[in-house]
Amino acid sequence: MPVHPQPIRPTPASSDGSAQVSATTVSLRDRFILENRTAPTEDDASAAGQDVIEGLTQTPKTLPPKYFYDARGSELFEQITELPEYYLTRTERQILETFAGAIADEVGTCDLIELGSGSASKTRLIFSAYQQRRLPLRFVPVDVSDTILEASAHDLLEDYDNLTIHGLVATYEQALQDLPPTDLPRRLIAFIGSTLGNLFPEPEQRFLQAVSQALASGDYFLLGVDLHKDTATLEAAYNDAQGVSAAFNLNMLQHLNWRFGGNFDLTQFRHVAFYNDHDHQIEAYIESLTDQTVALQALDLTVSFTQGERLFSEISRKFDTAVLTAELSEFDLEVSDIFTDEQRQFALLLCQKQS
Repeated sequence: MPVHPQPIRPTPASSDGSAQVSATTVSLRDRFILENRTAPTEDDASAAGQDVIEGLTQTPKTLPPKYFYDARGSELFEQITELPEYYLTRTERQILETFAGAIADEVGTCDLIELGSGSASKTRLIFSAYQQRRLPLRFVPVDVSDTILEASAHDLLEDYDNLTIHGLVATYEQALQDLPPTDLPRRLIAFIGSTLGNLFPEPEQRFLQAVSQALASGDYFLLGVDLHKDTATLEAAYNDAQGVSAAFNLNMLQHLNWRFGGNFDLTQFRHVAFYNDHDHQIEAYIESLTDQTVALQALDLTVSFTQGERLFSEISRKFDTAVLTAELSEFDLEVSDIFTDEQRQFALLLCQKQS
């Protein structure tokens, strides 16, 4: 049965019209901590754009995925998740709607650390399961945006009275190196949304090692992955009929334009995405439609493209649960449950740290 938490009442006004500080308001403040671990340093400032220079001067050219996400890119990705062809988000949500209670029952009272939490919209299904069972829960959302952490925390604390929040403005690596101390019996690190698929095998291995090292024996790891399926379904998800995926990919160039004084002409490039069946991954590229030269003034960089040359922008790997289970065990992460949809399009793997 879905939980419908009671909303917190607005702060009443006193007889002179000033706002009274209610016990509820104080409680909200007491239940939220925001810690910023990304304070810029001189080295960070001097290195700004270095990854762009390295990516655009190598063969083949490439760019880090972080350049997808300026304000426009984030908006476009939200649109992608609602597309009829893009099954991933709604399928994972359906799995959580079905199995969030089973996850809460197995893990119990815990710190729930979500890497790349964003608005935590899907994670709410887990929160509701905990609230229904009256289990205390501390949420540790990790995101590079302090704005989205503050906004989501305010909404969550109003809706879930069993929840406290310790937000971390940080990268995954920064958060996993030093998680906040906890008085609760265990931790659950959640990495949902199929983001693991955006990592090449070597970075994936380093990531899983960092997760394992951050957990104590008996702690849990919840991992969301997209599964192998037919090529037509996969390619449709990354080449939607409305062209939103294409706009999202090309927006990476617009991001470079405003951030580094570039003059990319987006009409002279096109989006290309296809499934590499040998490596079990979607590959996305930005292809030059003509011979051209582009300048990034802030980086003192000029880059030449030949007609048909492709800039690599993203992979999205697809997994087999048996193979992934064996890989996770190499990091002392033993899969205790695999939750999937009826069509076996997507899976959530619940793992427990063994030593």
